[in-house]
Amino acid sequence: MLHRRTRAVCAALTTSAALIVAGLGSSATAAPTPPAAETLRTDEAPPALLNAMQRDLGLDRAQARTRLANEADAGATAGKLRLALGRDFAGAWVRGAESERLTVATTDAADVPRIEAAGARATVVTHTLSTLDAAKARVDRTAKSHDTTKTPVWYVDVASNSLVVEASRRTAATALLKAAGVDTDLVRIASSAEQPRPLYDLRGGDAYYMNNSGRCSIGFPITRGTQQGFATAGHCGRAGTPTSGSNRVAQGTFQASTFPGRDMAWVATNSSWTATPYVNGSSVQVAGSTQAPVGSSVCRSGSTTGWHCGTVQQHNTSVTYPEGTITGVTRTSVCAEPGDSGGSYISGSQAQGVTSGGSGNCTSGGTTYFQPINPLLQSYGLTLKTTGGGDPGDPGDPGDPGGTWAAGTVYQAGATVTYGGATYRCLQAHQAQSGWEPPNVPALWQRA
Repeated sequence: MLHRRTRAVCAALTTSAALIVAGLGSSATAAPTPPAAETLRTDEAPPALLNAMQRDLGLDRAQARTRLANEADAGATAGKLRLALGRDFAGAWVRGAESERLTVATTDAADVPRIEAAGARATVVTHTLSTLDAAKARVDRTAKSHDTTKTPVWYVDVASNSLVVEASRRTAATALLKAAGVDTDLVRIASSAEQPRPLYDLRGGDAYYMNNSGRCSIGFPITRGTQQGFATAGHCGRAGTPTSGSNRVAQGTFQASTFPGRDMAWVATNSSWTATPYVNGSSVQVAGSTQAPVGSSVCRSGSTTGWHCGTVQQHNTSVTYPEGTITGVTRTSVCAEPGDSGGSYISGSQAQGVTSGGSGNCTSGGTTYFQPINPLLQSYGLTLKTTGGGDPGDPGDPGDPGGTWAAGTVYQAGATVTYGGATYRCLQAHQAQSGWEPPNVPALWQRA
């Protein structure tokens, strides 16, 4: 584990967000659907993030902006199709330097016209996403009583329609799968020498310190009622561990921490510290926590190596560290080094998670995992500090705000709420916030 506003995007780059998906429901008004990049504010990427995308992803400035817009639109389209396809849905991902191609997988060839009508590429596969997720869950349960040091990583890979087990010894992977009772037809065993590990750092630096010794990086500022603080990695400290800031001034105390199993924690700060919607003091403003699709660009900020970018490789990954197995993390191609642990992962303006662990470094490259932010917020009852409020698009008339929708609640894709007398289904996992009521953000909610 690793301790440690360009306003508008050219209309030609964002028209894909306005695609009408046949059979997925329609708007009650004739007003055009605002682009997802606009409503999610991913068209406001600051120079620091764009510079890192240019360096690490080989893009120019215009391509970086285009990619962020395309990824926001792809997430909204994939969310609509996931609801429409139901049990047939087998995953979605983006590819290409500018993420210009969204692919949606299904197990039923009859779904192909619907997928293509939404502007996505369709592929017909054998296994549904729910089938692969269930197989991975069996491996997760088995890992609690099985030695997985030779099979340190496993995940659902939607692009290959398989459960992938990375192993230094194939026999170890075979034994794990047999113990879990997983059908080998669902699995691809990949040879790997990767040895993920915690990278604790006792060297001096900025960010924050635990017990005035070990150093980690702040993830995302949060609030819990009137209490302010920040989210970070669980391996950085246990409940009761005191922290000090980069200036060595008393800062706060760990309130809760989970590790292993998950890698999440939060720190309550004292009155001298104020939560802001910024990433590590940079100009990057956090607008929400919508999960980025597989293949999307994602950038990380940490106290050791600063900004680095890569792509989301797989969600719902399990990884074994010397301390135990961590489940539900996201695997990325972003590099990190000691002291970066707990730091922020963000895609455009959307918080993704906090740095957990990995292998390699930022000289030769590596693989890094992050604890997704939404489960962390939900587990501890935290509210992400965002730019919040304001008008994320053209809200129109939301009507009577009564209903079950509530700001601060973490909603998963497929969740149903009522608002203003209407029922809405969630398209993408996120934490609700004031200003992002269901009628206002078609990238997140679809009227049922």
